[in-house]
Amino acid sequence: MKYDFTTRLNRTGTGSFKWDEMYRKAPDLGSGIVPLSVADMEFKNPPQIKQAIADWLDDAVLGYTDPTDEFLDACVDWQRRRHGWQAERHWIVPTAGVVPALFNAVRSLTKPGDGVIVQPPVYYPFSKAVTTLDRTLVTNPLLRTTRDDGSPYYQMDFEDLELKAQDPNNTMLILCSPHNPVGRVWSAAELRRLLDICVKNDVIVVADEIHDDLIMPGHKHTAIMSVADVGEYDHILVATAPSKTFNIAGLQASAIFVPNDDVRDRFRHGLELVPSSELNCFAYPATIAAYTKCDDWLDELIQVVSANFEFLRGFMASYLPEVVVYPMEGTYLAWADFNAWGLSTEELESFMEKDALLFLDEGYVFGKGGAGFERFNLACPRDVLEESLERLVHAAKVRRLGSFAEGDQA
Repeated sequence: MKYDFTTRLNRTGTGSFKWDEMYRKAPDLGSGIVPLSVADMEFKNPPQIKQAIADWLDDAVLGYTDPTDEFLDACVDWQRRRHGWQAERHWIVPTAGVVPALFNAVRSLTKPGDGVIVQPPVYYPFSKAVTTLDRTLVTNPLLRTTRDDGSPYYQMDFEDLELKAQDPNNTMLILCSPHNPVGRVWSAAELRRLLDICVKNDVIVVADEIHDDLIMPGHKHTAIMSVADVGEYDHILVATAPSKTFNIAGLQASAIFVPNDDVRDRFRHGLELVPSSELNCFAYPATIAAYTKCDDWLDELIQVVSANFEFLRGFMASYLPEVVVYPMEGTYLAWADFNAWGLSTEELESFMEKDALLFLDEGYVFGKGGAGFERFNLACPRDVLEESLERLVHAAKVRRLGSFAEGDQA
């Protein structure tokens, strides 16, 4: 490969949130353990992005900085090239991250007491944005089912969604597309049906498409804007960012596409109430480089992550077949069901962290339907993943869990 996806990084003492959180939980852990929790990568950044920042610094003044035409063009052109839909530059509202944008959308496009629909198990800031801002959390849980070949997967409960959308108190739905943590890449038909329901019932759709670039081989992301009609633009806001794709979350760069003028004005007004809504100055050259120079890096990344998922799935099938690993159509986050072990959420979390020395994202934090699940971050070198899974199997043997309940059989 042209790029380095094998070097093992040590982020101790760098301020990495997930590494610091691991050591807060296990201060005596020592070295050699890599957390597979929070969704940033254990890979080096694309060299083109680092070089772009260095070049920009040569003549830069680090003052307040607005988006340039080059930045806006890069965001628009990326969506056209990679996802096949045409935006306009003036639709873009830059924000310092997708999560602040979600909070602002709830604050500016709904009123206190309104119902906001989420589809759990789902990225937990969705629910936090609703409850923190004194709105009513309305759940439309995803359904667990199986395909004709017996493989597990999730689908939307459209009948339940229609009932929830028909309630005039429910005015917004926050869509995760691709879905974090369950890994679904929604089809055009699914998105079209969702839009039909929401537009008919005057429910605005806030689509978090931050993982839209991280699509595994054999699957294709459908941008919600590519299935929408112009007359539906007043019901759609799309949150995008280069942060997950290129591991630059620390630069706080997001491009929110708001095609309707009135909705955009309301959204911008909401940002005026937040003193720190501007992007930092490094976000602009980094985003431009990411969206104009890093296609090859992304293509290699997807091959690495896909191979890691196949290794995880094969490993579990061989050693812990009772653990159900759901297909990872998108994101770099694998979703695995450990409920067959019969442990409580507290027991499972304790086992992972104290016995297996695995620091994952616990399924229960994603809301209804997440208990007993674990989310594995697969954006890491293969040897990190192998060592992590070996610790898991060893700890399961010691505790006589699952396949080893009657003794050491493997």
